[in-house]
Amino acid sequence: MSTALSLIETVFREGFIYSLMAMGVLITYKILDFPDLSVDGTFPLGACVTAALITAGVNPWLACLIAALAGAAMGSITGILHVKLGITDLLSGILVMTAAWSVNLIITGGKAIFQFFKLPTIYNSGPAAALPEPLYAHRQILVAFLIALVLKLLLDAYLNTKSGLLLRADGDNSCFVTSLAHDPGSVKILGLAIGNACTALSGSVLAQISENADINAGKGMVVMALSSVIIGTGVFHRIRFMKATTMAICGAILYKACLQIALQLGLPASYLKLLMAILLTLAIVSQKIGKKGGLENA
Repeated sequence: MSTALSLIETVFREGFIYSLMAMGVLITYKILDFPDLSVDGTFPLGACVTAALITAGVNPWLACLIAALAGAAMGSITGILHVKLGITDLLSGILVMTAAWSVNLIITGGKAIFQFFKLPTIYNSGPAAALPEPLYAHRQILVAFLIALVLKLLLDAYLNTKSGLLLRADGDNSCFVTSLAHDPGSVKILGLAIGNACTALSGSVLAQISENADINAGKGMVVMALSSVIIGTGVFHRIRFMKATTMAICGAILYKACLQIALQLGLPASYLKLLMAILLTLAIVSQKIGKKGGLENA
């Protein structure tokens, strides 16, 4: 029983962490309709920035914020390449993702894996350290849940502001944004900045659990995030009171549960990337089938 509870806690903990990235991709992919491949670069960027800052003695919570700002800067570059220089959305993301690999290597001082063991993190200092003994043993899932909840509430609040409504309108009809005397390009850049800030924050939070930053950790992250968003919106779209950000969180948890079940059934770890691709394919196909069924039943 303890093993089962441990596996369930692992699924939820990792689900909450990766849901930060899923909520960011929700902004770029679902709202802006922008296939942002720079996610594979900004995820390890958040981890590397965090590792460098914590090693330098910076407060780990502040390191999370700075990592998110670094991700926002990288997302802005993706937007500028696309909007200002006319480079296609896919190529803009690929260019930034490629450049981010070298940036991450520079940040880590040329190390592929930057370790910061036995240093303060968000899991062993500050509010986490003040938890009573029974809760301290579960501090990782509690901290991950609180961060995911705060980010969800912030995004929900933002999307209901004038700027957030413009962001949502830009993904549906950029001409409408223009008619409101706003630049749709600037709105898109802002959306990409927000999305990649969430992704970098996810990398920062994950790095502080493992106490190391891996510059190759971003491989396949865009697939994971897209799968989480598509699964979440596909499974829970009929629940009208559930917001899209909540769907992204639930989708990330379901996605991690699928991977964990596959590992428990004996799937070699080397097959995980293949399974990730299969899950994304199934999610996309099932979503298309669901839409066709909805049209036929309408």
